Amino acid sequence: MKDFTGKFAVITGGGTGMGRELARQLVAEGCNVAMCDVSAENMAATKALCEAEAAQGVKVTTHVADVSIEAAMNAFRDEVAQAQETDKVNLLFNNAGIGGGGGFVNGDRRGWETTFNVCWGGVYYGCRAFLPMMMKADEGHIINTSSVNGFWASLGPHVSHTAYAAAKFAVKGFTEALITDLRLNAPHIKCSVVMPGHIGTEIVTNSRKVLGDPDSELLSPAAITALRARLTAQGRDASALSDDQIQAYMTDQARRFRDEAPTSAAQAAKIILDGVKAGRWRILVGEDAKRMDEMVRAAPEDAYEPAFFQALSTGVGWRVS
Repeated sequence: MKDFTGKFAVITGGGTGMGRELARQLVAEGCNVAMCDVSAENMAATKALCEAEAAQGVKVTTHVADVSIEAAMNAFRDEVAQAQETDKVNLLFNNAGIGGGGGFVNGDRRGWETTFNVCWGGVYYGCRAFLPMMMKADEGHIINTSSVNGFWASLGPHVSHTAYAAAKFAVKGFTEALITDLRLNAPHIKCSVVMPGHIGTEIVTNSRKVLGDPDSELLSPAAITALRARLTAQGRDASALSDDQIQAYMTDQARRFRDEAPTSAAQAAKIILDGVKAGRWRILVGEDAKRMDEMVRAAPEDAYEPAFFQALSTGVGWRVS
């Protein structure tokens, strides 16, 4: 698909971050867009930006949906067909995701499953819901967002990271398996797996809201306790920090993750769209992602040793909070 003019794209997680920037760049190229998110407010901001930048005649619609619930995704599909007045989809960006979830051994099961169900279930249910509409189109492309944690299941030796990594490995494996499935059964549809490194988005803040209180910017008491324990495990003296200091630390980490990233959300969206146009099934986003990929491939048996993380953390643009 070399040109997005006149095409129709569905984007999950369109309220902020890469989803927002994908929508903005697509409408600027003349592509109609339908997006979903759990935040109507964030989507309204995205829609306003899109409508200010869209090519003439482009249609943008927003829909509130939780991607981890199949019934919600099916309802999203039905709303899209009605609002966009079409039964055909050309581009499906399964982009929605959250971080967190933490450890399997001692972590909170609800948080673990919420993270896994959004990051993996959102891709699975998105493909299930919209594949029939893509089958009716003359050409199509499925773009599933995994992560560098889809080939390196870690954030370092002091952080349990099983929920997110397991989900992102599932997304990567599923998309790779789709290559043959689509060639055999729907050759007009292609697929790509996107593996971003550190991208400047609101994922830290958004994840905290999904896993905690969606109406509050503050950490819950349980989250403060967990963060204090994490800081202690990393060798920091967190016992003397007040709850307010822990909250301030997390707020600053979220800001730094967004504002000091080596790759912006807009840059990431361009890399993804260029990859789709080039027909690439594997799209690494960011120099940190490329470096990590090279290191894991070169020494897979060492990938989870502390020395590997130390070498990785000295690389271009890579920082783990």
